[in-house]
Amino acid sequence: MRNDLIIDCFAGGGGASVGIEMALGRPVDIAINHDPDAILMHKTNHPDTLHLTEDIFKVNLKKYVKGQHVALMWASPDCTSHSKAKGGKPREKGLRILPWAVYKHAKAILPDVILMENVEEIQQWGPLDEKGYPIPEKKGEDYKKFITAMKSLGYRFGSRELIAADYGAPTTRKRWYAVFRRDGKEIRWPEQTHSADGIGFEKWKSCGDYIDWSDLGGSIFDRKKPLAEATQKRIANGIKKYIIDAESPYIVKNKDALAYIIQYHGETRAGDSRGQLLTEPIKTIDTSNRYGLVTAFITKYYKTGIGQGCEEPLHTITTSPGHFGSVSAFLIKYYGAGCGQQLDKPLGTITTKDRFGLVNVVLDINGEKYIISDIFLRMLKPEELKVMQGFPKDYIIDRDYNWKKYPIAKQVARIGNSVVPIMAKKLVEANCLYLKTGERMPNMSIDDSDVQLKFA
Repeated sequence: MRNDLIIDCFAGGGGASVGIEMALGRPVDIAINHDPDAILMHKTNHPDTLHLTEDIFKVNLKKYVKGQHVALMWASPDCTSHSKAKGGKPREKGLRILPWAVYKHAKAILPDVILMENVEEIQQWGPLDEKGYPIPEKKGEDYKKFITAMKSLGYRFGSRELIAADYGAPTTRKRWYAVFRRDGKEIRWPEQTHSADGIGFEKWKSCGDYIDWSDLGGSIFDRKKPLAEATQKRIANGIKKYIIDAESPYIVKNKDALAYIIQYHGETRAGDSRGQLLTEPIKTIDTSNRYGLVTAFITKYYKTGIGQGCEEPLHTITTSPGHFGSVSAFLIKYYGAGCGQQLDKPLGTITTKDRFGLVNVVLDINGEKYIISDIFLRMLKPEELKVMQGFPKDYIIDRDYNWKKYPIAKQVARIGNSVVPIMAKKLVEANCLYLKTGERMPNMSIDDSDVQLKFA
């Protein structure tokens, strides 16, 4: 039986590689990446793979293939110079030509199947002007040239834009996927298994299922250094949007709390909050940690002893726990409406939903009335982002194979740069299941508490 090689170009920390391993039960044979840090993380999880820390254009794959048959090659060229997230900044020409490295290696080693992943804007790939901006009237020219060049090597071609959440990943990351094959077999696409509404499919996975609820962070009112004004506004806007106005806010079980996720991105309009409910898959994870978990603690609302008129000075609060008064002032600051809502004026008791006042806001949850007594905030952890990206729980991201610890920023960067493993798994299963040799074995780790090996 011939030795069919599998190669992962632009391997990064191993998103595609672990997806391939999940599908076929075997590691990739060769992984290529120019970033030593990415290779170190990849090597930690794929020790049997040949790792090449080289420029993708300069590496000579023929030298390492040594005449063996290449059955599958995965390629995920850097997408930042194509993505709409780049905004109005000039594009990097050197990154935009990376797909041509795929053509170079395809021509040299002729893999049976090539799977590619990129942002959907890759289809608009075209020349840049002298300042580095895409030329509108030449949009898509380079993309068409690349596809034509690949077809000239004998490859059939198909592409689709797929949302990872539709295939069981807890993220709505949308990407362009392409299949090139020259072995005479049909191009196949994985069958959708999930949908946003759950009609005809399983419902999209909730990212709240992947949160470590034992750690809710700390009160925004106890910080030594106050939160930035923009962050405070973002939290207040989010509380209104995802808790007060939400038909079904996310209830943290056994915590007497409601929670949502905020994004540390600029809002598109005043008063808005970029974030989401925890009942949804997480939105696209990028290379910096821009997701925060906001938890609003609630307590039962009792009318006795705290009512007052709008014209009266503020009564002494004697029945409210925690940071009750601070919460009121915080929300009033950003959402003052009605009588007595300015901080330098008397405050009134406002007890109707969508109104802020002395008693903050009154929420009706399962027939019981509650008020918000405190607000906690923390950033999402790399381990949480990892599983939301679709990595297996045992995948190691906090250290390299020499047990050197990775800083959090590098962990997040590897995750944000990665292919969604579940998508790699699904595409490989659809097109190359004949390469399967077994089942993926989880990583092992040492539990220092009892000095025993166990699954990570």
